[in-house]
Amino acid sequence: MKKKEFNIAILGCGKVAHLHANAIQNLPNAKLAAVWSRTKKTAEEFARQYETKIFEHISDMIKMAEIDLAIVCTPHPFHREPAIEAAHAGAHVLVEKPLASTLEDSDAIIEACKNSGVKLGVISQRRWYAPVMRVKKAIEAGKIGKPVFGTINMLGWRDKNYYDADAWRGTWKMEGGGVLVNQAPHQLDLLLWYMGEIDEVYGLWKNLNHPYIEVEDTAVAIVKFKNGGIGNIIVSNSQKPGIYGKVQIHGENGASVGVQTDGGAMFVAGMSNVLEPPVNDLWTVPGEEKLLAKWVKKDSELFDSIDPTVFYMERQIEDFLEALETNREPLVSGEDGRRTVELFTAIYRSTRDNKPVKFPLEPEHRNDMDGRLEL
Repeated sequence: MKKKEFNIAILGCGKVAHLHANAIQNLPNAKLAAVWSRTKKTAEEFARQYETKIFEHISDMIKMAEIDLAIVCTPHPFHREPAIEAAHAGAHVLVEKPLASTLEDSDAIIEACKNSGVKLGVISQRRWYAPVMRVKKAIEAGKIGKPVFGTINMLGWRDKNYYDADAWRGTWKMEGGGVLVNQAPHQLDLLLWYMGEIDEVYGLWKNLNHPYIEVEDTAVAIVKFKNGGIGNIIVSNSQKPGIYGKVQIHGENGASVGVQTDGGAMFVAGMSNVLEPPVNDLWTVPGEEKLLAKWVKKDSELFDSIDPTVFYMERQIEDFLEALETNREPLVSGEDGRRTVELFTAIYRSTRDNKPVKFPLEPEHRNDMDGRLEL
């Protein structure tokens, strides 16, 4: 039986939107049917490049172009309005990471999708990396026992050219945050996927060597998980030219598994390529220690045969479309996206209040952007 062809719209036509457009074009059951942007000229150029239609109003676009799925690619603080308008018009919604820059916006998007009866997902395409999946399956199979210690070490670099490339970068109002909001959500999502729900976080953020931006370039945190495990988070944009991004999980039986999701200079959408393949960098499961070299070879060969900037985006959009066909939740749900926002929000609040933050977190209605601003 022939699969349904899904009409997809892209909302926001910046650099990352091109990855989505290319991914959609590679999927046999997907069509880029329309685009919308806050800036008309950007939308016109994008629509011309991908031979699709532009619309001035999202609700009109959803109805007139019969849109099944809207992918939101605007800057983080501007996810809320297009996502909600698309949901209210009847389209399912997939939002670029993070779901939003605040819990208030995250909750508003989730509520709008729930009330409209549409599905909501958040981009975290690194979940589809083979070495990332391998870690998840090992944990689920009980190969390390209960996961009791999880770590993130993401040591990257962003230079002035990066922040000058778009007016919204490096500002609280337009980006919503720094490394926590923009670069770290991938690794934060994986840590939560592996370790489960959080009980408490103590965190601290700083701007170490980027005096020309408002936002943080470095953050650290200690995490207590509800399963009794603990965690440590170190994320930074302050190490030239970028070293690595790693997520490692250690089990109660002494075995450890880990993945290096990023190596060398970090990928920047529209500005650079993925330089090193994602690989398992740690594997001490009894009886499987010798498999590591085999997996690294296999994963590196796949990396060399694909465009990794588009391939894994394809896999996530493909999963979302399959979720629509089978009426299941996508692998990365809106609630998953909220958990990431909750985690980086806790680090901001903990820095502000100089104390641990208990979970769950609810939105705060005050004018310091959840601890980002000094009053």
